[in-house]
Amino acid sequence: MRTEHDPNAILVIKHGALGDIIQGLDAFASLRDGNPKSHIAIMTTPAFSSLFAQMPWFDEVITDPRASALNLAETLRIRTVLRRSWHCIIDMQCSRRTARYYQFYVPRQTRWIGTAKNCSDPLPDFTGVNNRDRMLFAAKCAGGTDSLANLDWLTHPTDAPENKTTQSPKGQFVVFVAGCSPHRPEKRWPAKNFADVGRVLSRQGYKIVMVGTAADADIIKQVETYFPEAQNLCGQTNLSQLTRLFASADFVLGNDTGPIFLAAKSGTPTLVLMGSATVPEAMRPIEKNAGWIHHATIESITPKQVVAKLQAMLQNQR
Repeated sequence: MRTEHDPNAILVIKHGALGDIIQGLDAFASLRDGNPKSHIAIMTTPAFSSLFAQMPWFDEVITDPRASALNLAETLRIRTVLRRSWHCIIDMQCSRRTARYYQFYVPRQTRWIGTAKNCSDPLPDFTGVNNRDRMLFAAKCAGGTDSLANLDWLTHPTDAPENKTTQSPKGQFVVFVAGCSPHRPEKRWPAKNFADVGRVLSRQGYKIVMVGTAADADIIKQVETYFPEAQNLCGQTNLSQLTRLFASADFVLGNDTGPIFLAAKSGTPTLVLMGSATVPEAMRPIEKNAGWIHHATIESITPKQVVAKLQAMLQNQR
């Protein structure tokens, strides 16, 4: 445990979302590899605190509910955290909120790596730069190295018994990630299209598995309406089980949403479908096993195009 005056302590701020956090794994590993003896803390939202607690790169997880400034108790708590004797603070969120943190809470002598106005280490213009590379650059500013994170800490949990069984079907199977954030419906490929692809793949000998959270239940039910042969695991997998399921699959197909980045990171061929809400160069998974199809509107991507792309990706993997 660090003391309040640990000269090597580093604070990373990364509130979310899941896809961004997965894209940041290489940066987190890089920071730890370059600072093996430092106390490294992460500030994140309560929704992701347990995920960060599993990671091997952090010594401390600090929750930030992003409360209103009128919530004096939370405001004072976050202010106290930010005024600790940090060697440096790395802002990997780079939001208006974190800029306000720097402006109002952080002592001016504290080294701040980010985009806040007048900070000590301003990051360059990252327009068009992939999120993974942006966060890795920030980590390197604090002594990080060129590192690639693995998912062993997530795929081989040692505590919760429910993590020990992955619900993977026997034989060849494909995982569909048909949902996405409820407030981003423009990122959803139509349910009927997923079903059409599922029928083609089924004729080729693949089983279809659908995953998601409770927020994805509606569109997964729609896919089932068109293609009842698909196995519905919506709401039945935690992140460890989901990662193992992805790693066991022949390939993964999905929208631009958090779990699709986890699929790509698992090493399985992963195809991401993108519309106008996504800029591929900045937001796509960067893994070599990941591909994408990008159209002005996601609805204009046809099942035929998706099947052809999947087949081409599988051919390249052989």
